[in-house]
Amino acid sequence: MAARLEPAKHFRWLTKTPGAIAPYLYVLPALSVLVLFTLVPLAYTFYLSTTSWDLISPAKHFVGAANYQRLLQDQRFGQAFWNTSCFAAGTVPTQIALALGAALLLNTQIRLRGLFRAAFFLPVIIPIMVVTTVWLFIFSPSFGILNYLLGLVGLPPLGWLSDPHWALPALMIMTIWKNFGYHTVIFLAGLQGIPLELLEAAYIDGANRWQGFWKITFPLLGPTTFLVLIMSLIGSFQVYETVVLTTNGGPAGATTVIVFELYQNAFVFFNMGYAAAMTYVLLAFLFVLTLLQFRTIGTRIYYS
Repeated sequence: MAARLEPAKHFRWLTKTPGAIAPYLYVLPALSVLVLFTLVPLAYTFYLSTTSWDLISPAKHFVGAANYQRLLQDQRFGQAFWNTSCFAAGTVPTQIALALGAALLLNTQIRLRGLFRAAFFLPVIIPIMVVTTVWLFIFSPSFGILNYLLGLVGLPPLGWLSDPHWALPALMIMTIWKNFGYHTVIFLAGLQGIPLELLEAAYIDGANRWQGFWKITFPLLGPTTFLVLIMSLIGSFQVYETVVLTTNGGPAGATTVIVFELYQNAFVFFNMGYAAAMTYVLLAFLFVLTLLQFRTIGTRIYYS
């Protein structure tokens, strides 16, 4: 008979605690981390948003809702919010469409499928510093490959990162190239969870490839698509590194996004209370946006 496993002597006291308390003691370490590194910083940030603090002086002056009232009249924040919204509108649907298309391709029996899978995911694991360095050469107005290709078709060169009209689209292209491979892997996992028998039965009944995708594959990918949508949308509103390493918010504020404006106010202008108010406005916006998606799109998704 197998020997009975005895609990470590340091944790035997857990087996003697009342049944209503023991489960909470088991989750106490994880709960402590959540409280210490998430809830406490959130509460402290909200406190800072009601103060005026320059990050250097120990004194914090309570100003109530003045920072939030200032946000409503701040044109720089309004421009940053608009730029971020445009960035999200350009990157999120494009990333989802490319990732889904790539996943459908990689889910078929094609030659060198493993190599293609690695190639699609490679940009995700490349450090952002390397990615921006490469794309700075690609966007170069004098020897960049994009302007060279434009010249081949008779189009004039563009100032990709120096023209206010093209700087934000250029950052969108860079971001889509780096991130869509990650979503491709998620879509690929979702596709491999769909039973092949459903598609085979549909094809036997006379459905073509498009009908099989639209009537069977895409509805069953609902939870996966919804996950990718939420992740992409939240990530697009948190874009920061790409802006700092390429345009630094320029030209003429064309690429100033919310997180970049938040950083500028906190660590350049030393308006920590105002930056904290920006943080909570962004947090509240993303929370409401995510909740609306759960209430609208999420209720129509089939979960198997």
